[in-house]
Amino acid sequence: MATSTSSETRSPVAGAPGTAAPTGSGQAIAVGAGPQKHYTVQQQPAARSCHYRYEHGEPLEDPKCTPGAISPAVTQVNLRSTICRKGGYTSSVRPSAYVTGKEKRLNAVSYGYTGSMSDAEYDHLLSGVAKAYGRF
Repeated sequence: MATSTSSETRSPVAGAPGTAAPTGSGQAIAVGAGPQKHYTVQQQPAARSCHYRYEHGEPLEDPKCTPGAISPAVTQVNLRSTICRKGGYTSSVRPSAYVTGKEKRLNAVSYGYTGSMSDAEYDHLLSGVAKAYGRF
C-alpha cells in the first residue's frame, strides 16, 4: 500500500477492483470492490493446496489462500470515520455468517484441516491493515 512517508495526510494509492497495491513487505494485496450490499460465497483454493508458513515460530496463513483486499472506501484521509470509528466498522461491512461460515468450511478443506470448526478461526490477511495506513 503506497502511503505518504511524511507527517502529511494523503490517500493511499488504490487501483480499480481486481488490481493490486504494493505493501512495505513487497507483497501485493488485491484492491477489492469495497463494501457490498449483498455478498456471495467466494470460490476457495483446491483441497490441500494451501500451506501454513511460520514467522518467529508462529503459524501464519498462506497469503495465496487467505481472503483480503484493500477497500477503496477506506483511505488515509477517512480512517477515523471508517476503520477507526467508535462502535466499529467491520460489523457494518462484514458478510453474513452464512457466507463466512460456508467460506470457512471450504477454506479448511484448502488447508487440509479436519478438526472442529469451533476450534478454527477464518483468518483474514488484512486484520492489521490499519498499520499499513499509518497512525491513528
